[in-house]
Amino acid sequence: MKQIQYFLTLCFLIILSFSVSAKKLNILVVTGGHDFERKSFFEMFDTFQNISYTELKHPEANAQLGTIDSKTFDAVVFYDMPKTISETEKESYSKLLRLGKGLVFLHHSQCSYQQWDEYKTIVGGKYHEGKNTPQSSTYQHDVTFKVKIVDTKHPVTKGIKDFEILDEVYGNTEVLPGVTTLLTTDHPQSSKIIGWTHRKENSRIVYIQPGHDKNGWLNPNYQKLVRQAIIYVSEK
Repeated sequence: MKQIQYFLTLCFLIILSFSVSAKKLNILVVTGGHDFERKSFFEMFDTFQNISYTELKHPEANAQLGTIDSKTFDAVVFYDMPKTISETEKESYSKLLRLGKGLVFLHHSQCSYQQWDEYKTIVGGKYHEGKNTPQSSTYQHDVTFKVKIVDTKHPVTKGIKDFEILDEVYGNTEVLPGVTTLLTTDHPQSSKIIGWTHRKENSRIVYIQPGHDKNGWLNPNYQKLVRQAIIYVSEK
């Protein structure tokens, strides 16, 4: 009798695990403030099984974030780079954090809102605009570099080995203490830490630095990183 109960319990857990992993996620993708190849970018999202997306474009995106019913989406992916934000629009971010919505920031999204100090505490780091100062960050297009996986057991990086990618690198960027490092590189033109996760209020947050153009978006390893990041931050 105990063996039958054990078997039934095991079957239930397997079915439950499968149903959770197969759950369809609905995400918002925020764009604007920086040009990009739209077709190739969204082709990446089209490959993600069980993930559907709705695009929000600036300048309306921030206001929309605060008005959309939170029950209709599981996470927000930011691929934007606007320069200014109003106090009312800042409240949209505060609402996401209070609700515990998962946030994924890609590539140039860490460059947004240079004058809003709170923003870097949400992303977990900052690209500092400016020229010829010790604090200024740098960038270089079309660089082939190795992405090193720091923790192969983390849900974002699980199943991914070190890989090469042709992309844009950022140098001399700020990474806040306390984040959990996921990705690094030894390329001399890049900052060492290029991917991390942390928590802000009730939200899980992931930042992935690569992702400038189709050379990154169509890289299978990069696609897997982004997909697993979305799933990870969407978990309650």
